[in-house]
Amino acid sequence: MLPSLRLTAAAALLATLLPSTALAQLHSDCNPIKGDKCKPNPAFGTQHDFTFNQSQPTGMFISKAGMPTFDATTGGAFTIKSQGQSVTYVTSFYFFFGRTEVIMKAAAGRGIVSSIVWMSDVLDEVDWEFIGGRDNYVLTNYFGKGEPHWTNGGNLTIPGNIQTEWHNYTNVWTKDKLEWWLDGSLIRTLTPKEANNTRNYPQTPMQLSLGIWSGGDTKMNPPGTVEWAGGETDFSKAPFTMYVKSARVEDYSAGKEYTYGDNSGSWQSIRIATGNSTAFETLNTPPEKTMADKWNELPSGAKTGIYAAAGGVGAIGLVAFLWFCMRKRSQGQKEAAAAAAKDEQERMELERWKKEGKNPDALAFDGADAASAAKGSNVSAMYSVPRGPDSPPGSSAGPPAGAWDATAGGGTGVAAAGYAPSGPLRQQSFGPSSPMQPPQNGSYAPVRSQSPGMAPGFPLPGSPAQAPARIGSPAMQGYGQPNRMYSPGPGGAPPRSMTASPGGNHNYGGAPVRSHTASPGGFGGYDGNGGNGGNGGGYYRG
Repeated sequence: MLPSLRLTAAAALLATLLPSTALAQLHSDCNPIKGDKCKPNPAFGTQHDFTFNQSQPTGMFISKAGMPTFDATTGGAFTIKSQGQSVTYVTSFYFFFGRTEVIMKAAAGRGIVSSIVWMSDVLDEVDWEFIGGRDNYVLTNYFGKGEPHWTNGGNLTIPGNIQTEWHNYTNVWTKDKLEWWLDGSLIRTLTPKEANNTRNYPQTPMQLSLGIWSGGDTKMNPPGTVEWAGGETDFSKAPFTMYVKSARVEDYSAGKEYTYGDNSGSWQSIRIATGNSTAFETLNTPPEKTMADKWNELPSGAKTGIYAAAGGVGAIGLVAFLWFCMRKRSQGQKEAAAAAAKDEQERMELERWKKEGKNPDALAFDGADAASAAKGSNVSAMYSVPRGPDSPPGSSAGPPAGAWDATAGGGTGVAAAGYAPSGPLRQQSFGPSSPMQPPQNGSYAPVRSQSPGMAPGFPLPGSPAQAPARIGSPAMQGYGQPNRMYSPGPGGAPPRSMTASPGGNHNYGGAPVRSHTASPGGFGGYDGNGGNGGNGGGYYRG
């Protein structure tokens, strides 16, 4: 059985010497007794065990000075590391009559004070205080409306150690009495009548405050407070730590908030707003369930259905994936086959060219095109392949080497005008132009027989109205070539068929006639000394 708490003579004497700041360390930012218009106090309106092995729920506590740290083994640590420091941790809610239960270890160290305090806006106060210089000494106290009285405090020497052992410090509070309990044993009771006939009896909504401060800090406190705390603190021995395992709070009133109806500071003046408090809603809202929790709550039938659905979706997905792969594979095979066919076609064409003696890399500008390209003219390129011995007449390969080419001409004819080779040679003279000869207009002579034979037994068709004046076969002049008869001019006799030669448009060497590759223009002829303006002759390739 613990000894009952008593007010010793020494304690009474000490109380008379201490200033009010030592006995009542609290202050109020808004005091209704002084006529301040204060906001309603948010009610707790419920009960809850706060364990300090982890951070507290959001919005439940406020740090007034410093901040405790939390550990799964040691609980909440309230630590002073140097001079001028303190830690105060206060509930953000109020309870109006109720019960608190704190399990803690007090801090060691001369002048260091660990405390459990209730406080109200009108400075009603209920205390547990532990002096660091004594490991078996407990102080209890109360104040009403901030008025200090030296007879309010009491002390108790207990078996055991308050600094190395966990102890339970409990208060139970109603309008009829206030009790202090230590480890389940009642050690003190206060009635309203004992507290200055109810005036100084704590009776207004309270907050719970847990803290540590240095009463022996000579720079922060007057000499009376330093003496009450056990002497000057030696900060070279810091840190000094108070540990809190848990704090249980019960509000005996149920409501949303508390309001002072007047400035009397009596419990009868307190108005209670109905409804659930913010703290109640916060603490009683179930935490969001995890996926594992939701899964575990499903009935077995639902789980079976989910498994089946998941399997079906997986099967559909697999089939779709396989179909996609097969489709892509088929498409790829078609593209590969098309590419292979194209490659084979190109290979066969290349082989054919090689068998014909053609060089596929010999594609180049030909004749007038090359000249125009060299001069930077606007050339529409026409390509030719070297002609072989068996090239057909009229092919773009040109005559064989060493044969007369009656189609060659100077200038930028076909390339500029865009004409394609066609028909027999143009009707033009390879000799000097006659003053009476009409200008060439690009018309072509009628088709003439390419084969030797007897003269026809009927008149040959006349020249077109727009035909050039001369349609004779080209002939070199002054180079030992036989003289040729030229076609008569306009109005003359119709041209004769030449039976002794392959035809009017023959070349040296008897090569068949092919169409020309250049349109009129420039200077043609042998080595570029041909006719003028499209009247040039061919040249000899040797």
